Amino acid sequence: MSLITFSDRLSKFLMIVAAAWAFGLSFLVLGNIIGRFAFDAPIYGTAEMVAASIVIIVFLQVGYAIRSRSMLRADFLVVHLPEIVQRTLLAIGYLLGAAFFLMIITGGWEESILSFVEGEFEGEGALRVPSWPARWTVLVGSALAMINYLVMAYIDVFKPELLDSEVPPATQPGAPGP
Repeated sequence: MSLITFSDRLSKFLMIVAAAWAFGLSFLVLGNIIGRFAFDAPIYGTAEMVAASIVIIVFLQVGYAIRSRSMLRADFLVVHLPEIVQRTLLAIGYLLGAAFFLMIITGGWEESILSFVEGEFEGEGALRVPSWPARWTVLVGSALAMINYLVMAYIDVFKPELLDSEVPPATQPGAPGP
């Protein structure tokens, strides 16, 4: 399996996990609202779980957003340039995106390890939520985002025929071979 296929499949899987997590989280919030106002019995720790979950959901989806070319970009000037210049500028942008996520990884690595080793928690009172899952999800999501930016730069420079497809047709399950 190629790196492109692997990053596509992993990105899609993590996006599905994040969507399911967000869907489940909406029921937690709804249950908290109903419990608070109808029965005067809120679900304790909802705020802490939602705060940690938002970070996790975002970083689980960032790889797919990059790979599906859904990240925000301002290309109102670039579209008027020749195609080779457009592709070169896109590749430079992808490399800068990869560098950004590399900085997140290098900046958060030590804190993530310490968070796990020392058993760091968020919140006070009825429920304390461990903070290491959110910290490690930031690292894993950033690593996948960095890989996807590098994949996009590679495709843009060396394989422009693959720009419109996430996975090359010959590698998709069930697709006829060449």
